[in-house]
Amino acid sequence: MEQILTLATNNLLSPIILSFALGVAAALARSDLSVPEAAAKALSIYLLFAIGFKGGVSVSSHGLDAKLGLSLIAGIILSAALPLIAFALLKVMTGLSRLDAAAVAAHYGSISIVTFVAATSVLESSGITSEGYMVAVAAAMEAPAILSALWLISRGGDGRRMDSDLWREILLNGSIVLLVGSFLIGWVTGEEGLTEISSFIVAPFKGVLCLFLLDMGLVAGRGLRRGGGVLRPGVLAFGVLMPLIGSAFGLAAGLMLGLSMGGVALMMVLSASASYIAVPAAMRVALPEADPSIYLTLSLGVTFPFNLTLGIPLYVAVASALTGA
Repeated sequence: MEQILTLATNNLLSPIILSFALGVAAALARSDLSVPEAAAKALSIYLLFAIGFKGGVSVSSHGLDAKLGLSLIAGIILSAALPLIAFALLKVMTGLSRLDAAAVAAHYGSISIVTFVAATSVLESSGITSEGYMVAVAAAMEAPAILSALWLISRGGDGRRMDSDLWREILLNGSIVLLVGSFLIGWVTGEEGLTEISSFIVAPFKGVLCLFLLDMGLVAGRGLRRGGGVLRPGVLAFGVLMPLIGSAFGLAAGLMLGLSMGGVALMMVLSASASYIAVPAAMRVALPEADPSIYLTLSLGVTFPFNLTLGIPLYVAVASALTGA
């Protein structure tokens, strides 16, 4: 417990988390502080490229092996299965319709790449190494959850089917394309490529992350201000409980795969996070009748802050205790 509290305190007092808190506070206070949309987009592109590239370089140095393949398979299974658990919980804990429950469940099987990036930053700050190919696992976990949500809806006799527009939205989502593409570039160019552009993607990384999380805090704060009415007790409890359940499944998968302490922690983070980029875009196409104020407020206004402030330190501490690191 002492280790968890220490990690949580250090995390809460880090520039990354304080930047997010500043954004939330400014939005709740109705400040006119804002990050231009074009600048926010540029920051997200930078972060996706940097994390993907560095992951590819790590795989280039590590080499392909069975553990990488098994990790990818485990990530896909987790992404497909977690929405089923989330859907069952939502039906028990909330009064959401089948449509809204399925839309929310999809977010909790997919991943938040920013939570993943923040977790890697915490690990690096603590001198903890992890498998570089975890970024490939993150990319693999984006889409299966969407398919599971559509399957849940189809069981309700809705008659929805996958069309070309939805497949395009799922497979060619910008965040997935950039993450996978930069990963491949890093894999092909290796350490030599990293050396060439290290001054661009290594040194400025944490500063850019602070600015991006400032913007995320503004978005989350505005969502909480506008969508507070949807956060009934059962819905709010789900937003905190589901990450803990997801992290437990991620922990089990990481331990069975024999990942390092950092790898187990990242698998927990991926399983605990909730998408607020790729899945909302897909839901607008697949389930346009679902209420975005519910799934966006939950994923971005509840689960995202929980994971940033308390979840990541908890996952790191648990991974450390159970791997003996």
